[in-house]
This record gives sequence, structure tokens and C-alpha cells, in this order.
Amino acid sequence: MLFDRSGLRPFLTVWASLCMAAMGCTSLAADLPSAALQALRQANVPPSAISVQVTPLGSATPRLAHRAQVSSNPASVMKLITTYAGLSLLGPDFTWRNRVYADGPIKDGVLQGNLIVRGSGDPKLVIERLQDLMAQLSALGLRDVRGDIVLDRSVFEITPRTEAFDDEPLRPYNVSPDGLLLNFKALIYTFTPDAATGQVNVRVEPPLAGFDAPRSVPMGNGPCQDWRSQLQADFSQAQQVRFAGSYPASCGERPWPVAYASPEVYGPKLIQAVWLASGKQLGGQVRYGSLPAKARLLLEAPSLPLAEVIADINKFSNNVMAQQLFLTLSSELGAPGRFEASRLRVLQWWHTQFPGQIEPVLDNGSGLSRSERSSAQALTALLQTASSGPHAAAFQNSLSLAGVDGTSARLRERNPNSPVIGQAWLKTGSLRDVASVAGYVQGQSGQRYAVVAIINHPNASQARPALDQLLEWTVRDANNTDMPRTVAKRQRQ
Repeated sequence: MLFDRSGLRPFLTVWASLCMAAMGCTSLAADLPSAALQALRQANVPPSAISVQVTPLGSATPRLAHRAQVSSNPASVMKLITTYAGLSLLGPDFTWRNRVYADGPIKDGVLQGNLIVRGSGDPKLVIERLQDLMAQLSALGLRDVRGDIVLDRSVFEITPRTEAFDDEPLRPYNVSPDGLLLNFKALIYTFTPDAATGQVNVRVEPPLAGFDAPRSVPMGNGPCQDWRSQLQADFSQAQQVRFAGSYPASCGERPWPVAYASPEVYGPKLIQAVWLASGKQLGGQVRYGSLPAKARLLLEAPSLPLAEVIADINKFSNNVMAQQLFLTLSSELGAPGRFEASRLRVLQWWHTQFPGQIEPVLDNGSGLSRSERSSAQALTALLQTASSGPHAAAFQNSLSLAGVDGTSARLRERNPNSPVIGQAWLKTGSLRDVASVAGYVQGQSGQRYAVVAIINHPNASQARPALDQLLEWTVRDANNTDMPRTVAKRQRQ
């Protein structure tokens, strides 16, 4: 029973009136294919928690629209806005320019002064590219720095986060952006069982100066289930990691990416280790600082082109890379990149590209946020525009091919016989209370569709099969008899 000003009112009466005011309970169910509705029911998710739009490319008339104008948290589907804005504003061939300077004379391979590495916001300055940069310095004849190696990351101006996004601060998705982001501030522990010794070998990459971790752990028996917990890892001391448990032999070789526990010292320790490993000498220390006015350029190393970078962002839903790109949208204007400035630039671009569409609520551009919002209708407009624009190929190629690669490869595990496998290019999204998918789907009729579906509900993770069913319904457009009433009525007219 519920109370209102007129007295007692039965709960069902109140519920019915609220439901009708919100669009009508009957229409909420009638707007969705029956298989998707059944999957929602099995997950205990009401139709009022999902927003959907399925629209043929090149058409203004949706084949299916359900709460499409409702603004929801799209999770990582928000990366579609960031990456398409990047393509539009910077171009697919855009590169970040990492630069190395010297503030003293170099004689016989010895720098009498400091070496300055100035970051550009490059989203993918990984260990292999850092080693290549060191090799280029060696090719210039530099082998000894008598001063310091100074890391300048002033291209971005970021307020450090006081806490992680959730209660798992060492998950790589929680890494913060950085003007000089090196190897995602993460370590990869690789565990390889060795039957001959009865131990499990532990390999850690990349190298960090002064870092210590066990080279082996005991081999355990039993099934390969929650093997990370079985290792009983202690990451509390960033430079001295320990494993008190064992690793099941049945797991075979497995990698475990972990964000470094002291991210502020990751860059200096990585640079020091790579510098010394390349056979060079260092008289001083590796520290953060700024580029002196008198320094001269020694080397410029471009990043991968943006078209390749957004493939990593979208296919594998890399949050920190998305935030690096988002910040670059303002840093490229000349001032240090700031989230607020990037939000303003993306909204200006949005109003020009999508007039009349509800503007997104932006935070960091990655979807790793509780506040970011967009609608199925607005995201469909983006997909439609992108499909016919000059960057259509680069944008579609950045998406995960359903059941084949990226985050949507898991679709094959859920349903090995799904007709969606190989027929959809998708961006998926997941948060504690969000499940989403958006992209392009090839129908069996030959028609291609823009598809967006967003679930906001505490049981969203259990409702992923409903999104799979919507994708299957879209693929089976040639002989689909499971037609929502609103769609069937539209096709008869």
C-alpha cells in the first residue's frame, strides 16, 4: 500500500497510473521482439529499463524504436562519440608528436646537462615504442647523460583523482590519463606452469628500476577457476610484489595485467630501466619537470595514426586511451588539455554535426563514469552520419566484429550458432548497472542497420542476452515473423 494526499491507494493502481504516464505499460512491451522481452523477464529487468533504436542506414524511419529519446548512461558506448569527434576534428592520419630535447652540449656521446622527454598525450606509447625511441637516441650517438632525465607531461592539466572509479583500483581500466602516458602504467604478470620443476614460472613486463617480484610460485592442483584469488597476491608494496598462494597447472599459461600500485613513480622507474638496459649511462635521476626554454630538439617520434588508435579504443574498450584522445581535443588548440575544455569542444562539434539532437552529457569521454549520458536516438544519428561520411571506413573498422574480435568476441561463447557472428560491427558497454551495444548490423535481406540498445538497471549484466536477441532480430530481417506490433503496423501502412 502507498499513501498520497487523498489517503490510501492500492499499490497496483499507483503503479498503473505511473506506467501509463511514462508511455503506457502495454506499448512498452509491444515495442520489443518477444525473444528480447523473454530475456529481459529472465533477468528481472522491466522493459522500462531499456532504450532501443534500429534504423536502416540512409533512412530516417526506424524499424524499431523503444524509449529511444530517453537519456541513459551508455557506459563504453560513449567512446563512439569521442572517437568519431576525434576523426572529424583531427582526421584519421593525425599523430601525436613525442619529442626529446637536450639542455646542454653533447660531445663524444656525452650530454653535459639534462635530457628532456616531452609527452604529447600519445595514447599508446608502449614499451616496444619506448625501446625504439631509445634506439634512435643511440643512433644519434648519445650514450651518457651526466644530468637528469626530465619527464615533461604538461601537455595535459589534470586534477589527480583522489580515489579509483570503483573498489578495484588495480584493474587497468582504472588507470588515469597522463600527458606522458607510458605503457598504460601497468605490469603484465605471465604465469607458465613447468611440469619438469613442479613450479610455475612468473615473468613480469615491462622492466621497472628497483622492482622485485617472485620468479616462480608453487603449482597447484584442481580446476582452473578463480586462479587470481588462489595466487593470494599482495600488491600493497608497489616495488615488492608477493604471491602467498599457488597457481593451478590446469590453467596453462595465463597473463594478468595489473595497474601499478604507485602510478606517480611508474614513468620514472620505467624510463630508468629502459635507459640502462639499452647500455646507456645516467649520472643523475629520472624525475618530472618542465622543458627549459634553452633546450634544443634532438628527436621527434610520431605516434601511431589516429585511425589505428581508435581501433584499440573501440575494439578493446580501452578507457585510458579514450581519455587521452578526449583531452587531446582541447590540447590541440594550444593550451594544456583539460576535461572541461574538451567537453566544450565536443559539444560545439555536436551542435554543428547533429542539430536538433539531444546533446550528450560528457565527463571524460570514455564511458567510465556515473554521469555520462546519451540516448539511443542521438547515438543512431551519429552512426548514420558516420556511415556516409569521409571517415566511414576508419570508423567501422574500429568496431569489434561480432563473435570474432574485440569485446564482442564473447558473443560466440554465449551462442556459437548466432547469426550475428561476422555480421555486425559493434561497440559494447558494461558497468555495474549498465549493459549496452551500438554499431552496424548486416541484415539477411542485404539491408544494413544502425543499432543502439542501452539497459540501465541493477540487473543489467544479467540482461546481456536481451541485447543479443535484438541483434539477432535485426539480422533476420528477411523472414522475421517476430515483429513488434508498432513495427508491423508501420509496415502495413
